[in-house]
Amino acid sequence: MKILVITTFYRWFVKDLVDVQAKYVDEIHVLVRHNRIAELVKLSLFSKLPFPYLNWVKYYTKETLLDLYNMPENVKAYLVSTYYLIPDGKNKGLGEKLFGLYMKYIQKKHLSFDLIHAHFIWPQGYVAAKLARKFNVPLIITAHGHDVYDIPFRDSDWFEKIKFALDSADHVITVSNSNRKILVERLGVAEEKVSVIPNGFDSSLFYPMDKVEVRQKLGLPLDKKILLNVANLVPVKGHEFLIKAMGDVLKVRRDVLLVIVGDGSLRARLDGLVKKLGLERYVKFVGAKPHKEIPLWMNAADLFVLPSLSEGNPTVMFEALGVGLPFVGTAVGGVPEIITSEDYGLLCPPADPECLAEKILISLEKEWDREKIRRYAEQFTWENIAKQILRVYEEVLK
Repeated sequence: MKILVITTFYRWFVKDLVDVQAKYVDEIHVLVRHNRIAELVKLSLFSKLPFPYLNWVKYYTKETLLDLYNMPENVKAYLVSTYYLIPDGKNKGLGEKLFGLYMKYIQKKHLSFDLIHAHFIWPQGYVAAKLARKFNVPLIITAHGHDVYDIPFRDSDWFEKIKFALDSADHVITVSNSNRKILVERLGVAEEKVSVIPNGFDSSLFYPMDKVEVRQKLGLPLDKKILLNVANLVPVKGHEFLIKAMGDVLKVRRDVLLVIVGDGSLRARLDGLVKKLGLERYVKFVGAKPHKEIPLWMNAADLFVLPSLSEGNPTVMFEALGVGLPFVGTAVGGVPEIITSEDYGLLCPPADPECLAEKILISLEKEWDREKIRRYAEQFTWENIAKQILRVYEEVLK
């Protein structure tokens, strides 16, 4: 079996999944689109221009789109480069543009494949739908989050584009039952054509470690209760509400440190909020970290906190559970489908800093069975997830 994967990036959860899948198939080709504008933004002249899109695209340079570390021999990842100035979620012509580029690239490289698997409906799923028709091969689309609950409902044009991709797919995988409900009831995808397969985690990276050792290695204090957040600093991740919640937490106890791993367009604004609330000693931004270093930060923490305003099914949640770390977060997307018991974590509504502070304080007093959390997470290893997806491949190739 030879697979063509169309995706936004070959790193993080996509790389984790592809690298495990490689054990069960003959060959995987991964096509990743690259906007050359990202390289220009690295130049100081361009980085100072007052365009929000430039603040976003600078995080998707050649170096950040592909993670070639330990790539299996039967996986080949390719960057297909072009220029465009309109962001993906506003660029209705991007699907056609990328289809033309990918067609030429596939022909130039003489790529052969039995099946196409696209991650995210737009623009990847749309492009993959056209490629699948051109090459007469089955198509699988994995719908993750905003491509389900947001993009299709912006206007009639977006709805038609998303509908075209979904109708063209032989099977649609999505990461939560909440997504499945939208796909079936609002986007008209046949129930039998949709499978719910959640995200997962790499159990060879995310496993329990000695807390004292990892704190010493990372230069973190041994006498603090450490709250950890790992997420891009963008509005949908809800950092503003987490920082405000910290103000309420500190009214009750002062032995708490919030560590935020990640970078993004909101960094300066969030820094300003921390200073405004006088939380400089209690909130620590450490920037983006390599994926292979994230297990250290998770093992150093007492609690993982994810205050997202919306989600599909966040990979960091599974990674936190994989090291036995209790989870406090918002009941959005597929999160409540995973945090099904207070043995694993506590949930509250989005954009509610008072509730978030309350759940954090309760969690800091609770005696968690971290081994029980870790055992629960075992069902979500990428090995198990990859096998479920492989069964979908086999079904559509019959």
